[in-house]
Amino acid sequence: MAVEFKACSKAHQEGQAAELDACAYLQNHGLTLIESNFRCPCGEIDLIMRDGDEVVFVEVRLRRQEYLGSAIESVTPSKQRKLIRTATLYLQKKQWLDRVNCRFDVIGIDEQNQFDWIKNAFSRGFI
Repeated sequence: MAVEFKACSKAHQEGQAAELDACAYLQNHGLTLIESNFRCPCGEIDLIMRDGDEVVFVEVRLRRQEYLGSAIESVTPSKQRKLIRTATLYLQKKQWLDRVNCRFDVIGIDEQNQFDWIKNAFSRGFI
């Protein structure tokens, strides 16, 4: 499945490019894309992937100015709650809620285009 985007502003285009790069990076590490940019009234999930028997909800964060903090640090507790609500709705919609294991990963991309991949980020307390 290919990731497709419609670009608007330059910042939006950079964000979409970061999501494409993150998707390719994760695919190179053995994950398979299920869906990109799932949107609902609760929020949006950038990438939904499969890693073995797990469904992985991926938040992609791009940070070009390090003085604002790292890309990973920009995933606030509020953002985490929003992602969890959105993922729950996705699982309910697919009727997977009690049928699949899932986790939340975060991919941070810095100004040097380096990837910082935190697997199972919410439960490990990295964020």
